[in-house]
Parts: sequence; C-alpha cells; structure tokens
Amino acid sequence: MLLEIPPAPPAAESRPVIPDSIGDLDIPRALAGDLILRYLWLHGSGTLAALNKDLKLSFAVLETLFHQFRQQQLLDVKGMLGNDYSFTLTSAGRSQATARSEVCQYVGPAPVSIQQYHRVVQSQRPHVRLNRDSLRQAFQDLVLPDTFLDQLGPALIGQQSLFLYGGTGNGKTSIAERILRIYQDHVLVPYAVEVSGHIITVFDPVVHRAVLCDDERLDPRWVLCQRPCITVGGELSASMLELRLDEATRVFISPCQMKANNGIFIIDDFGRQMLSPRELLNRWIVPLDRRVDYLTLASGMKFQVPFELMVVFSTNLNPNSLADEAFLRRIQTKVQVQEVADDIFDEIVRRVLAAHQTLAEPETIEYLRERCYISGGLLRACYPIDIYRLVRSISEYEGRPVRLTHANIDRAVTLYFAKS
Repeated sequence: MLLEIPPAPPAAESRPVIPDSIGDLDIPRALAGDLILRYLWLHGSGTLAALNKDLKLSFAVLETLFHQFRQQQLLDVKGMLGNDYSFTLTSAGRSQATARSEVCQYVGPAPVSIQQYHRVVQSQRPHVRLNRDSLRQAFQDLVLPDTFLDQLGPALIGQQSLFLYGGTGNGKTSIAERILRIYQDHVLVPYAVEVSGHIITVFDPVVHRAVLCDDERLDPRWVLCQRPCITVGGELSASMLELRLDEATRVFISPCQMKANNGIFIIDDFGRQMLSPRELLNRWIVPLDRRVDYLTLASGMKFQVPFELMVVFSTNLNPNSLADEAFLRRIQTKVQVQEVADDIFDEIVRRVLAAHQTLAEPETIEYLRERCYISGGLLRACYPIDIYRLVRSISEYEGRPVRLTHANIDRAVTLYFAKS
C-alpha cells in the first residue's frame, strides 16, 4: 500500500501559520486529543498555558478540546490560575489515557501532517548564487586553488549530488563540512510528522540548530533552524536509512536523510561503510533521480517523503571502482581533490604557524616541504598540521618551548612516515 502525496503549492502558500481551529491543524482530531490525555496522565494535572507551551497547540484548538473533554466527563476542573483553568483527569479520563498510552507514549509537540511537511520542505529548496570570490570567502580558512573553486562552484549552484574524490589527507572532509557556509538563510523543521495516525519525530537537537524566530504568526510546531548538515562514515548501515520504531514508546524516529532535508548529507570515506556501495545504489537510485524517498511503517504501508538534500560522497577510492554507470550518472558532479602544489603547501604551513603562534627557523617552510617530498613522495594538505602536532608533542615531552626547527622536523617526519 502506498500513500500518495499531492503536488506542492507555491512557496508563498507553504509557510505554516498558527492553526485557528481543529480543521486547520491538519492532523486527526483524535491524535491531538490523545496528546492532551497522555500529557495529563503523565503530569497529573495541567493548564491550558502548560499544554500550549509543551504540546505547541494553539489556545483556540486547546479550548475546543478542553470543552469537548469536559462534556465527555474526561476532565475535572480543580480551580483557576488567573484566567486559566487547572484540571486533572477523571477516572474515565485516566482509563482512556491509559488505553491510548498502550498504543503510543509520545508526549511532546504536536506533529504536522505529512502533506504539509512535503509542501514546506519543497518550498525551502535553496537558491544559491555564487561566484569565485564569494566561494573563496566561504572557504576562507582553507587554502584552495582557484581551479578547484571553479570546479566546485557550479556543482553547488546546481545543488545536485557531489562526488569529492582523491588521495587521503587532501581535505575532502574539511571541504564537504564547509559547504554549509554557502547558505545564507534558515529553514523550518517540524518537531514531528504524522502519517496515518503514526508519529515520526524529525527535529533532533544534535542535528538541527535552532535560531531565534520573531514571526509571531508561525505555527510553533515548526522550529526555525540553520540548514542541517549530517556526516556519516564507516558506521553507515542500511538500518540508518529507514524508519526506526522505538518499541518502548511506539514512536518512529526519522532516518538520517529525512533529518538532513533542506541541507547536506555527507557520506565520508564512501566505499568503506558497513553498507556496500551497491546496496546504497539500490536504496537511493530513485531518491537521487526523483527527489523523493519511500519509507515503510511497521504495518508495511509505504509513503513518500521529500529527498530535498545535497548528498556529498567523499572517498579516496576510484569512483569507477565503487559504483556502476547508473549510480555515477545520478551523482552529476565529480570533483577531484588533488595533492597540493608547492605554493599551496607553503601557505598552509604559514597559517598553521600563525594560528599556533609558533616560532620557526629561517627556511623552515621550504625544509619541511622537501622532507615531506622525500619521505611521502608527494605533498598532502594534512602534512603541515600533522607534523606540527608531532613537533609540539616532542617539545612538551622534553620540557622546552615549541619551535619548528630543522632538527624537530627531522624527528617528527621520522615518526610520521612509515619506513618502506
């Protein structure tokens, strides 16, 4: 069974405002009622203000349900707190709340409908404007040649999937993690989404960084956040890309790619995951192409979710050895991060020394470059900071100030490079 989602309306119509009625809430009335019953069952008592704060339901909606529950003799009003009611569950209310808690124990901000989630996510597709100067500003703490920026820029404007490949230690991960800087806007993320009566949590404080919102009309079930960025490495498994049901609470937890919607999803060291490249291809060949993903509830019902994210694959392996032509075609831009040139290497060393306020002997930079060439056979972007850390450790071990000397460089290089 597949739940179909209608096409999204224009972005102007997609900004969620505070619902004025149960109908505007766009989720089943019973689900909103269950949240209130479970809240009172858990806390013992409550007020409309407390429900508004914790469940993110408007006072108009809460008052409607409050009067309904009083008529059904599910609530017992204990008194007034200012202009607000203080109330608890009756025995009938506790019985119903207990029964609803056996189905689901979620007590938190009310979810939004999957249809509204589609509309809002699709309305928040980024429109990136970049040139070489603005891109250089975004990566100002890295030393990157103009030729590389000119390759990366068009890929970021297109917001398609990106393959960063090249030798280890040349900065692929650092580059991928800084792509988020090209965005100058914020996005809305729901606390949770409702699908056929089931609740799926989306907002994750580890992933989503909330920002101050001054829009008093915004539906509080949504959180204004920076665009998200999720990085996974060798731990990536097939289960991380699917809904996970918390057996204790009967609440679904959204997968990584859903949490990364409207942002960036970085697969670091691609090809070395628990999940093989072929398995990932089979799982994502449709999402990468059509920008929609399909998830499955415990009942077996499938439903669509947006796949509005930029996927960045980072690997030091040959892309052609990792995936077939069908997969590589869907990763439309492949950018090689090459070994650094002499001038780039020297600038990285200067920045490392300046950042750590470390003194150096004359011609130290040239000497370090030559030693790395001899021992490593090429220059990598990671060598300056790695060698510096070894020099610092040597100096601390011997109880003397950190200084980049030829002797210290020789000792650090001997420790760093394996002997053939």
